[in-house]
Amino acid sequence: MNRKKPLILVTNDDGVTAPGIKALISVMAEIGDVIVVAPDKPQSAMGHAITINSTLYLNKLSKEGDSVTQYSCSGTPVDCVKLATNEILKQKPDLCVSGINHGSNSSINVIYSGTMSAAVEAGIEGIPAIGFSLLDYNWEADFSPILPFVKKIALETLEKGLPCGVILNVNFPKLAQEEIKGIKVCRQAKAQWVEKFDKRTNPFGKDYYWLSGEFVNQDKGEDTDEWALGQGYISVVPVQFDLTAHHAIQPLNTWNWNE
Repeated sequence: MNRKKPLILVTNDDGVTAPGIKALISVMAEIGDVIVVAPDKPQSAMGHAITINSTLYLNKLSKEGDSVTQYSCSGTPVDCVKLATNEILKQKPDLCVSGINHGSNSSINVIYSGTMSAAVEAGIEGIPAIGFSLLDYNWEADFSPILPFVKKIALETLEKGLPCGVILNVNFPKLAQEEIKGIKVCRQAKAQWVEKFDKRTNPFGKDYYWLSGEFVNQDKGEDTDEWALGQGYISVVPVQFDLTAHHAIQPLNTWNWNE
């Protein structure tokens, strides 16, 4: 008896035409039936933004008989997942994959990432989800060395499932396939962007700003995503959308709240 193919939702934040999502689609098409809903333009660093004050549009890009059904969406990565699950799909997908992002989403970058927010939204909907990112911002980045690992991680997730409320944040070092040492399950490094703004003035005398900064990793632990990536490993960080600081509940209960 043939096992039914899994239904896989593919999205990203670099836009539906990005090389990274094309690479991801090619791998997922080897595993299951693929539906793509992705932004019609780059939406990097959108975080968990949604569209509430303007209209949203979907444009079907695939033709009858195409092996993969694709839509572009005028909204954010999270909008893409919401529209996919509420308007396009007739059943809940077995897996949602987001990426492959052009650039890192390790450490604190997960907070700002549209790639990961799309995966988190899927997790909120009860869909096992993974965000994939490659540490190469070049639009012409070579994704071929990491594709066997993408497939392995997706298949493992489909087979084993994920704990409720958990999403995988997967980052790949920019290395040849034979140079990648393996996969490490890690914690998120305690690192941050030390930001600065380049202030300029336009021809009309109005000030404007360009955001820039330096990424600083203060975490010296050898169990973090930053350490793993620096040592040539693929980092896998389980993340969650429950932002409760559980360790702070007991100390806060000692405060004189009701006196």
